[in-house]
Amino acid sequence: MRRKTFSLLALTLILAACAPEPTPAPPLPPGPPVTIQLLDVSDWHAQLDPLTIDTKEVGGAAVLSAYFKKDRAQNPNTLTLTAGDAFGASPPLASFFDEIPAVLAMNAMGFDADTLGNHNFDKGTAFLQTLIDKANFSYLSANLSNLSSNLNKVQPYKIFDVGGVKVAVIGLTNPEAPTLVSPSAFGTIKITDPVAAATQARTDAKAQGAQVFVVLTHMGVEAKDPITGAVSGPLISLANNLQGFDVILGDHTNFQYSGTIGGALVVENLSKGASYARVNLTYDPATKSVTKSANTFVTPFASEVTPDPAVVQLLAPYRTQLATQLDGKIGVATDTFPRGNNIERLGEVALGNLIADAYRTTYSTQLAIVNGGAIRSSLPSSYAPQDKTLRRPAPGYQPGPPYDIVKGDIYSVLPFGNTVVTRTVTGSQLYAALENSVSALPGANGRFVQISGFSYTYDVSKPVGSRVVGVKLDSGAAIQKGSDTYTLALPDFTNEGGDGYTMLADGQGVTREPDALVLLNYVQKLGTITPTVGQRISAVK
Repeated sequence: MRRKTFSLLALTLILAACAPEPTPAPPLPPGPPVTIQLLDVSDWHAQLDPLTIDTKEVGGAAVLSAYFKKDRAQNPNTLTLTAGDAFGASPPLASFFDEIPAVLAMNAMGFDADTLGNHNFDKGTAFLQTLIDKANFSYLSANLSNLSSNLNKVQPYKIFDVGGVKVAVIGLTNPEAPTLVSPSAFGTIKITDPVAAATQARTDAKAQGAQVFVVLTHMGVEAKDPITGAVSGPLISLANNLQGFDVILGDHTNFQYSGTIGGALVVENLSKGASYARVNLTYDPATKSVTKSANTFVTPFASEVTPDPAVVQLLAPYRTQLATQLDGKIGVATDTFPRGNNIERLGEVALGNLIADAYRTTYSTQLAIVNGGAIRSSLPSSYAPQDKTLRRPAPGYQPGPPYDIVKGDIYSVLPFGNTVVTRTVTGSQLYAALENSVSALPGANGRFVQISGFSYTYDVSKPVGSRVVGVKLDSGAAIQKGSDTYTLALPDFTNEGGDGYTMLADGQGVTREPDALVLLNYVQKLGTITPTVGQRISAVK
């Protein structure tokens, strides 16, 4: 009888089938908490040179970069962020070179993400795309529809691996942005509801494993109640309507704020790098949540660091080219014409008077207006001429006052390239324009106009649309609502309906010269200018 044999393979299979099930390995314990650092600058506007604040130099690309490097050395688990308008309305060192130095400097400074604010669209989507293409960082905006037909490389959000934690950064554009630029600047892009867009983006990011949720939004704080201290504005409204976010980083309004709303740390900095936020989050894998969050505002004093040599070298050739065009002295200011802290968006300022006077005098009109949002720098400005014998407020120059004014100052004050337009307006149109000017008060808004040739009084306690109490020419003659006409000089942006001036968008107007050239020639003709504030704009007490 033939004996049956088993192969070695068969025997192995039988033994394996009879073996007991292996005990599964216990799950690994959660790792230790991770501290994540967020560095955030608000409304930078390509402020490549330091600002002079109380005689001290603050910010500037090379100085900020040096601070960022120190922060990252202390905690490598860092994201560097900003929330729109990192260029646009820029000083000449950026604007005269199509904003390219700004984006290249941001690359060198190590930015990880930005969103899109209104000024990113100042020159339209095609121009914006050329800058997006040069960026080594991500552009994010979740509330833009028709985006793919107008721009590439813009995502709703991006998930970053920061120290093993997945951090979702979600961008939001300010809803009123299309009204703050030329009518065609957005192409066919439409702004959608930021709350719904952020909520959907969070849901999508969480489905992809995101653990921490950060909003970058070009929305800011607009006012603070002098009695209660309560703040208000689009950033606060947004935070009150969002759930499940850890940090909301605001922008746009030059307001320093830090507070917790609905469980989220909400932060906004002063503009142009006058301050930046250093946010620290502790994420605990055991609880799968952020257990601690804190913000520190940093004033980046130039004297406390060595400016980043790589950024200094990057900007050097642009400075050399610019000096040959803009370093020439054109006049003397007996003192500083201030701008900043939104003063030009809240009331009459000497610099607004000077610009409006330049418009009116140059074209011999009865009236002139210039929107406060068009004024982007004090005079003298942060422009840094190479001639150190000039009298300037900045350290390193001869002291003043008086101060020497150079061409670069004018292009820093009026960087948009707007053109002056002359036209006629009826008394009714003028009243409607002035109502628009004061409609956002007591909050600051770029629609507030500086004026020449007339004066007016308003009452902020009255309803919006009925606040203008009276208007009169410099001669003392009253201007009434009605069909009587007056000659007016103004920027083309305002004449086309920008900043809500739809009552002027009637197709009227004769195109004149660039506004910066008008102001430059006016200052050069006067020779010496003195900051004066009269009673052009008065509030009822």
